[in-house]
Amino acid sequence: MSYKRIRDLREDADLSQRQIAEILHMHKTTYARYETGEREIPLNIAILIARFHKVSLDYLAGLTDK
Repeated sequence: MSYKRIRDLREDADLSQRQIAEILHMHKTTYARYETGEREIPLNIAILIARFHKVSLDYLAGLTDK
């Protein structure tokens, strides 16, 4: 996963880490670790993030810019 992309998507949506963590039903610290790459993003969470931001998993993974 491209950790920078999930941070950029969150920032583009004008959301804090706490807000997106609440939307995804997880602790803020867990989400923050996904953004820094300290923790791998499980596929089920990646799917939720992609759906929320209306992007593809390929985009999150850095495989496409669309």
